[in-house]
Amino acid sequence: MRVTPLHDWPISIEEARLIQETFRHRVITSNRLRKVRYVAGIDIGFEKEGAITRAAIAVLTFPALELAEQHVVRDRTRFPYVPGYLSFREVPAALKAFAKLDITPDLLLCDGQGMAHPRRFGLACHLGLWTGLPSIGVAKSRLIGTHKDVAVEKGSWQALLDDNEVIGAVVRTRTKVKPVYVSIGHMVDLPTAIDYTLRCTPKYRLPETTRWAHKLASG
Repeated sequence: MRVTPLHDWPISIEEARLIQETFRHRVITSNRLRKVRYVAGIDIGFEKEGAITRAAIAVLTFPALELAEQHVVRDRTRFPYVPGYLSFREVPAALKAFAKLDITPDLLLCDGQGMAHPRRFGLACHLGLWTGLPSIGVAKSRLIGTHKDVAVEKGSWQALLDDNEVIGAVVRTRTKVKPVYVSIGHMVDLPTAIDYTLRCTPKYRLPETTRWAHKLASG
């Protein structure tokens, strides 16, 4: 899969913030999905006390959610751990994993935030713009925002709000299990993001894309 460079990698928080403020306006929040045949997930980890970033990517068939392709890439870590700027630490290795793919996914589900981010430019937005793929943020925890209580049944959800702006949704993917935090990454609207998140979580709390990528990274 070919990846076209989007920007130079920053060396300071100030440069990273400027990139977020600039490129968030390029995020497309309308639905541009075509037929979805392959969905992808990526897992990011660190080795050698954070000096090495490990990116594992898994591409699954859709709707069967069977593994079709996988890769693990290791790269030097370029950016420190700073909340709100994690994509600058994680994306470079992730892009090298994408570059190895023979199959171009139709949809990317990221284990992280999309627009549910202080500057509306989380990992799913960043990766979506770099790869040109429709993307969704499916995070395990909340970064910002407030919401009403979510009913306990699978498929229930509530809007995630920040200063009365809808920045995502809190979605119950499994009955009586903690919800996940879904937000737009790129070229997918929020109802579509919720729908595909639920369709990719047939049994467990997290999407099968995330689970496969994590298993690959841990293997």
